[in-house]
Amino acid sequence: MAGKRNIAFICFMAFIMIFASACSNSKESGNESSGGSTDKQEETQAPIKIGVLASQTGGLEAYGEQTLRGFELGLEYATDGTNEVAGRKIEFVVEDTETKPEVAVQKATKLLEEDEVDFLVGSSSSGDTLAVLPLAEEYEKIMIVEPAVADSITGSEFNRYLFRTARNSSQDAVAGAAAIAADGVKIATLAPDYSFGRDGVSAFKEAAEKLGAEIVHEEYADPAATDFTSNIQKVIDADPDYLFVVWAGANSPWNQISDMKVQDKGIKISTGAPDIAALATMQPLVGMEGFSVYYHDLPSNEINDWLVEKHKEKFNGDVPDLFTPGGMSAAIAIVEALKKTEGETDTDQLIDTLEGMSFETPKGTMTFRPEDHQALQTLYAIKLEEKEGVPYPVPVLMRELSPEETAPPVRN
Repeated sequence: MAGKRNIAFICFMAFIMIFASACSNSKESGNESSGGSTDKQEETQAPIKIGVLASQTGGLEAYGEQTLRGFELGLEYATDGTNEVAGRKIEFVVEDTETKPEVAVQKATKLLEEDEVDFLVGSSSSGDTLAVLPLAEEYEKIMIVEPAVADSITGSEFNRYLFRTARNSSQDAVAGAAAIAADGVKIATLAPDYSFGRDGVSAFKEAAEKLGAEIVHEEYADPAATDFTSNIQKVIDADPDYLFVVWAGANSPWNQISDMKVQDKGIKISTGAPDIAALATMQPLVGMEGFSVYYHDLPSNEINDWLVEKHKEKFNGDVPDLFTPGGMSAAIAIVEALKKTEGETDTDQLIDTLEGMSFETPKGTMTFRPEDHQALQTLYAIKLEEKEGVPYPVPVLMRELSPEETAPPVRN
């Protein structure tokens, strides 16, 4: 009898142990499931990180500052002041490329590896940008190119991860050629001797020759030069009807073009209207016809009105400058894409979203062309005129050049 009781007791205890083990396993399994859900939720709620490359020092420092101001305001505008999209905060980290390609690569690598950014934006220099493009492909991250303009960025060096809100050299060229080129017109060019300048002249030459003009001389100057005497003399010796200038940076040639009385020799000057600091050196060019990427009085739309007002409010009464709307457009493009993906930062999904996407900017509607991811956009035919109370020649609108009119050739 005692033996039967012992056997029953052992069976009972075995049942208790098995039951307890099953409950424990079930509880652990439940914890694992709950933990996985929490991890996914935390990933979804993690901030979206954007790395911005800009020239905060070097020859294009002013352009870097304009772009950064525009980018900050663009995030504010596109998120209604929350800096948040689809429940995720947006953070951005700025790195100074120093306008040196090797530094740009170092800073971009740091943003991708240490800061683990979801997007790259930049850069002020075409040289810096071309050096960084392979990293976007290597790390499979979207790069919004702003304000670099070299054609090769969306041309020979194109990869599927880059999208450009900046206009490119060919868009500038179409606008510039439309202002002066015609049958029998002889044109000389002056540009800095690096990718921005050479791509700009190549694109302008193609557009101008299509309109019947002849390019009689191409002159390239050291990008860091401060003395352009010999360059300008070679242009004078070529005896063109027009000198078309492609330039970027603080060391502009306008004063020496004036000092050497180029226009008095029967050579008309034409160029893209630069930023406000460079406009202040262009008093001798009043009456010049050319084109503009942006001047705060040129676009007529609600976003530009907002930009001008907010910029004055935030930056001591200053108006937005040449590259401010580009920085804003880059930020708007990212936020609009994230709205469409509901905050998802999967690269392939973002590429599908961005290709062909249209979005509103201070310059009107931009569209990322699917073939090369170049943003088609409005440019402006202008004339430089004096304006009472303004201490520099002002670009006055002659007519808008539509995105379709300035669409560049696909070169990739």
